[in-house]
Amino acid sequence: MSSGLPDRTARRAPENLAILLREPFRAMSEELIGRLAARGHPEVRYSHGSVFQYLDDAGTRVSVLAARAQVSKQAMAQLVAHLEAHGYVERVPDPGDRRARLVRTTPRGRAVFSIVRDFVAEVDERLMARLGEAKMRELRALLGELGDALGAPGCTPP
Repeated sequence: MSSGLPDRTARRAPENLAILLREPFRAMSEELIGRLAARGHPEVRYSHGSVFQYLDDAGTRVSVLAARAQVSKQAMAQLVAHLEAHGYVERVPDPGDRRARLVRTTPRGRAVFSIVRDFVAEVDERLMARLGEAKMRELRALLGELGDALGAPGCTPP
C-alpha cells in the first residue's frame, strides 16, 4: 500500500466495515489535498478540514470548532493559527461578546471551499459513470441508513 500505511491482512481483504468506509474516504482526501496544492493551496492539509467543515458562515469560536471536531481547544487553536498565518481564516470580535473572537473564512479560504465543491462534483460524476445512477442512489440510501443506525446526524440524503 502507498502513503506509508501499515501492511495488514485486514487492509488487503477487509471484512471490517470501518475499513471499507475509511479507505475510499482516505483516497478521496489524498486526491483533494493534491488538488488543493496544485491550485495554489499547498498549506492546506487534511487536518485543516476540522476547521473548514465546522465553520459557520458568520464565524465560529475556537471552542465551538474544537467541540464539533472532537479535538482539544489547544489543537484547534493550532490549526486555526496555521490557517490564519496563511490567509485562509481571520479572527474577528464576536458581536455577541466583544471579549470573544470568531474564526471566519477570508476570500482565500472561500477559494478552498470552491475547489472542494468542484472536486466533490467531479468525484460524484466519476462514481456515477462507474457505478450508474441506480447504484449511486442505492449507495446514498444505504450510507444514510448506516448513519442513522449509528446516530450520525446529517447523513440522510434529501
